[in-house]
Amino acid sequence: MHVHLATDVMLHLRARQRYLAKLSSVGSISDEETCEKLRGLIQRQVQICKRNVEVMDAVRRGAQLAIDECQFQFRNRRWNCSTLESVPVFGKVVTQGTREAAFVYAISAASVAFAVTRACSSGELDKCGCDRNVHGVSPEGFQWSGCSDNIAYGVAFSQSFVDIRERSKGQSSNRALMNLHNNEAGRKAILNNMRVECKCHGVSGSCEVKTCWKAMPPFRKVGNIIKEKFDGATEVELRKVGTTKVLVPRNSQFKPHTDEDLVYLDPSPDFCEHDPRTPGILGTAGRFCNKTSKAIDGCELMCCGRGFHTEEVEVVDRCSCKFHWCCYVKCKQCRKMVEMHTCR
Repeated sequence: MHVHLATDVMLHLRARQRYLAKLSSVGSISDEETCEKLRGLIQRQVQICKRNVEVMDAVRRGAQLAIDECQFQFRNRRWNCSTLESVPVFGKVVTQGTREAAFVYAISAASVAFAVTRACSSGELDKCGCDRNVHGVSPEGFQWSGCSDNIAYGVAFSQSFVDIRERSKGQSSNRALMNLHNNEAGRKAILNNMRVECKCHGVSGSCEVKTCWKAMPPFRKVGNIIKEKFDGATEVELRKVGTTKVLVPRNSQFKPHTDEDLVYLDPSPDFCEHDPRTPGILGTAGRFCNKTSKAIDGCELMCCGRGFHTEEVEVVDRCSCKFHWCCYVKCKQCRKMVEMHTCR
């Protein structure tokens, strides 16, 4: 991957991305002075940082979480969410109103909400803790107890810190409306998929009493949901309805998008060739491809019809593993030759 992940800070892209790069690499954000040094933040974000210094380490972790999840979700696509040693961290890909930008905005807004909520539940922050609104007995008859994730606090912080850049410019431009919509769609991927986790109490696990709490889904599930929304994203355009500017589907035959869907304004480039004028579009030369696949990870599509190189590579795997009492597993090392295919 053409990248060094932790060179700058981050948070959201062009508009938020400038700080995406910086946040993920900064060490502990422990004082107000550090907030001033975070390149890419607008002044109102710096002010929020100074008022919430203890929360900013969670924001930094959220920034890295967004990068990692983006690269996982796009690992088999022409654009694989490669990062650059520059600001914005994903290059100019996200400064355009494409569906890739929509994904990055959504995943970064979600990651901040997720990381801040997790910090609340772990007792890391004085400003928040478990969700005390979840208590008593549920309609299903179990007792609410334990530490329910305080997703309301995490979402509220993400809205104030992540969205402020768009709101500070006013919400009249089509790109600001697109970004704000996708930010909220990312957070909805957590909010609408909260789950109930329970523990049984009783003799020999008889579950005479069951206590439960509300928990966020794993962030991998959040990434999967947002990736599905990326695949079905709606192309939109700005339209004035009365005195309000709104985004509507460009094709009137398409059903209106919901708050959970991703929207985009511009078609994506094909990402086939390296474009030196557009940092972040690195092309697919040298990328691994799957010779037998007909999908986007297959050599025909991944290599954009340019063909591919094949070479035999020796791979070392663990094999013939046996369990020994007590308590370890011993394996042999097996060597085999496999074909590897890379795009021309």
